[in-house]
Amino acid sequence: MIKILSFAGSARKHSYNKYLANAAADHAEASGALVTRIDLADYPMPIFCQDLEAEQGMPEAAQAFKQLLIEHDGFLIASPEYNSAYSPLLKNAIDWATRRQGDEPPLLAFRGKVAALMSTSPGALGGLRGLVSLRMLLGNIGVLVLPDQLAVGQAEQAFDAEGLLTNEANNKALKDIVSSLITTLERLQ
Repeated sequence: MIKILSFAGSARKHSYNKYLANAAADHAEASGALVTRIDLADYPMPIFCQDLEAEQGMPEAAQAFKQLLIEHDGFLIASPEYNSAYSPLLKNAIDWATRRQGDEPPLLAFRGKVAALMSTSPGALGGLRGLVSLRMLLGNIGVLVLPDQLAVGQAEQAFDAEGLLTNEANNKALKDIVSSLITTLERLQ
């Protein structure tokens, strides 16, 4: 069975990107994938510092996040845009998860994984600019990032009170991206 980890690069309680990640996870579950949904707010990590790592080792929350990445075949990542890039929270979590422990292979949590990217924001571009740098980072650490992505603009109007997408075209695009992720993962297994 395909195992997918779904999360947003935001810790905000009512993050539109969390809504988007959950909508993607719903589609993946409806397609038969086993989906684990996490909130990065539940994995508090100090800002990565090699001195801190040398003194104290990898923080428990970073180890738990890394283990989840290792255990899953693919990722659904909804990333907010912060000044034309992805969030510092997401970057820090990825930085910790890239760290080797013991004699494990380099980038164990990322090499051979497949990711689908999406974003949403109150602006017209929907966080699109942040996905460019996230795509580059993930590709550089061994993740196959699907070419199709979704950026949903005008986030305040894009979701209903339950956090579901209100626009059928956006919902169909999201469903297609999730379907592409599952198909790619099935072919790779």
